[in-house]
Amino acid sequence: MNKKIIVIGAGISGLATAYWINKAGFEVKVLETNSQVGGAMQSNRENGYLLDLGPNSGLETTPLIRQLVDETGISDEMIYANEAGGKRYILRNNDLHELPTAPIPFIKTKLFSLKGKLRIFGEPFIGRSEDGYYQSMSQFVSRRLGQEFLDYAINPFVSGVFAGDPDKLSVKSAFPKLYRLEELYGGLVKGLFKGARERKKNAEKSKQTAKMFSFKNGMQTLPNAIAASLGEKVLFNVSDIHISKIGNKYKVDYSINGENKSEECDSVISTVPAYILPKYFSPFDDNLENALKDVYHPPVMILYLGYKKEQIKRKLDGFGYLIPTKEKQNYLGAIWSSVIFPYRAPEGEEAFTIFIGGAQAPHLFDIPKEELIKNVISQFSRLMKIEGEPKFIRHKFWEKAIPQYNLGYIEIEKYCDNFEKKNPGLFISGNFRGGISVGDCIKNSELVYEKIKNYLEA
Repeated sequence: MNKKIIVIGAGISGLATAYWINKAGFEVKVLETNSQVGGAMQSNRENGYLLDLGPNSGLETTPLIRQLVDETGISDEMIYANEAGGKRYILRNNDLHELPTAPIPFIKTKLFSLKGKLRIFGEPFIGRSEDGYYQSMSQFVSRRLGQEFLDYAINPFVSGVFAGDPDKLSVKSAFPKLYRLEELYGGLVKGLFKGARERKKNAEKSKQTAKMFSFKNGMQTLPNAIAASLGEKVLFNVSDIHISKIGNKYKVDYSINGENKSEECDSVISTVPAYILPKYFSPFDDNLENALKDVYHPPVMILYLGYKKEQIKRKLDGFGYLIPTKEKQNYLGAIWSSVIFPYRAPEGEEAFTIFIGGAQAPHLFDIPKEELIKNVISQFSRLMKIEGEPKFIRHKFWEKAIPQYNLGYIEIEKYCDNFEKKNPGLFISGNFRGGISVGDCIKNSELVYEKIKNYLEA
């Protein structure tokens, strides 16, 4: 079609967008500053353990995921979570309580008090709020479901998904589908039933019912497969990227392996994090860096532990557990990795993934790393009834992890929209727009592709 698009960033957002562009017949090139694709979606195998350094799984919330998997030839690699990993636990008073997912278990659970349970039953009678963009997740949940549900269900959930602070996250920006249940249907319970018909019509699934997936060799399998399908259109170890406008086109200068290159194109899309974006797009907007400076990325450490099965005296019958802030532990929770998916640990051993830090506890990294890890292992071992030291220990520290859709995030969303209007042909994508999950990024990749296609064909 004689139209060329350059994508900056070979994370899942950039690669998926490039895939749709390439499939439609446009010329595309992906510029990646690292030596591998995937961004935070990185997987390593070491001593028989499979380590996912970023996302450890995805939820099949959109049919686009299966389409990408099938069309890139990795259907045989895709695996779904073991049913034995279906239970989720929450820590309360130094004991793990299964999070109830049905009425009878909810009535019987000791996770919530009688008063807390009665408060939840009153949710259908709570009216709508006025402005979700400036309402925190804490305000929304405590109003609709009560303080106890906030403390022992939503607080740990937000920590597990966003590594975030529910007092600061905007409910409408961070959890738009949750807020939409109130906005459209008048409440959460009403919306869950009525919204199911809408999701069925759109061939989408809620995150509560979508199947959890990964791959035999970890989540990086997906970006690797997309990159392989694009072949030489993905360039690695690119540096010194500079973008300029020439007439109604764009010129992209860059260096690769010490050699200077220059490309002329019709459109440029950035899928890099918000704190990197101004490096490339500031020549078109002097205020861009200032506008994005409040997109907070908290520090997170991922700790991997391996034990022999005989060391573990607690039954491993679930996905893992999350820790409410009120429980005052030095970590956010743990995933029982080898229970959920196969190929995660050597024969006769079990693997665990532990999350530390986040928006509510960045101060933990003031503690010397070795001391912090030792403290977390001690707390984890005591709760899990583990005897002896771990057989395998690895960690990955992300200084800037998941972008936080905090109160007032609507202003950042509007700024990005206005930037694109003022600079036709430049597009902003990535996990700080439209959702942080793997499913969100893939769904948004098609939406961004449609915007680019409409612009090029106008």
